Amino acid sequence: MTENQLDILKGVFYGQAIGDALGLGTEFLDKNQIAEYYPNGLSEYAQIVQDKHRSRWEIGDWTDDTDQFLCICDSIINSGEINEIAFAEELYKWFNGIPMGIGHTVYKVVSVPQFTLYPHKAAELIWKFSKQTNASNGAIMRTSILGTYEFWDYDKVAHNTEIIANVTHWDRRCVGSCVVLTLLISKIISESKFLTFDELCQIADRYDDRIKPFIEKSYTLAIEDLTLDETASLGYTLKAMSAGLWAYFKAENFEDGLLRVVNEGGDADTNACVAGSILGAKFGYKSIPKKYIDGLIHKDVLEEKLNNYIKRLNNSHI
Repeated sequence: MTENQLDILKGVFYGQAIGDALGLGTEFLDKNQIAEYYPNGLSEYAQIVQDKHRSRWEIGDWTDDTDQFLCICDSIINSGEINEIAFAEELYKWFNGIPMGIGHTVYKVVSVPQFTLYPHKAAELIWKFSKQTNASNGAIMRTSILGTYEFWDYDKVAHNTEIIANVTHWDRRCVGSCVVLTLLISKIISESKFLTFDELCQIADRYDDRIKPFIEKSYTLAIEDLTLDETASLGYTLKAMSAGLWAYFKAENFEDGLLRVVNEGGDADTNACVAGSILGAKFGYKSIPKKYIDGLIHKDVLEEKLNNYIKRLNNSHI
């Protein structure tokens, strides 16, 4: 890997974790509540109000979004490939560690008997029980790492993403939104190029015709008009995708783009880790303000996982 590619990869890892840790500060708040909590906006970890929800985490900690990102990371490090069983086993191990947060869909799927043997069947079963309507954001929140694995082969990136998304989320909106994100990242790493609006829409149309309108919104609307804090659509995978793509299309730098997403509230940790990973890829690790890197209380864990992941990639003859 080139020095620039390593900088992009590291930007994805840190962008994910930083977005998650900072987004926790406005998670589940609407714009009016954010104005009360943070009259001048949230921009520092130290500002995060330790209310009943947020006090379960220390300042500068990430949530289940990045925990699951690192489960994918560990499954690759340990198995040397993208494998749904390997990921399911890491996810189940994490689940049994009694995580402080876990989404309803992931909880239901991981609780299915013999989940680790048949994760795709478990995910499909839970989706069918939802009358094929559940398209939550629990897959897209963890998926950015898959844009960095076998990044030079776009068909493999898409296939790998599908395999891992389907471990818990079977809906085509979930899978397609994940692939939009990972192909965007892989294009930046592989060719230092950015997928266009039309190219992103073409990817989306391979999966579900309900994805494209949210790409259009992120491209044409102001971030306020994405209504990220709308209660009825909280936790929707296409809302998280649109937040990330808004940052991709509109942000001039890492910090401003991330803070705009964070201060819109809603499922803000997920929206911000999607946006953060994209911005980390677009602008690189070196663009991330040091205060956000050093403020991660488990920075040493992230750095160790990153280094082991890079070693695994190098051993795979990149």
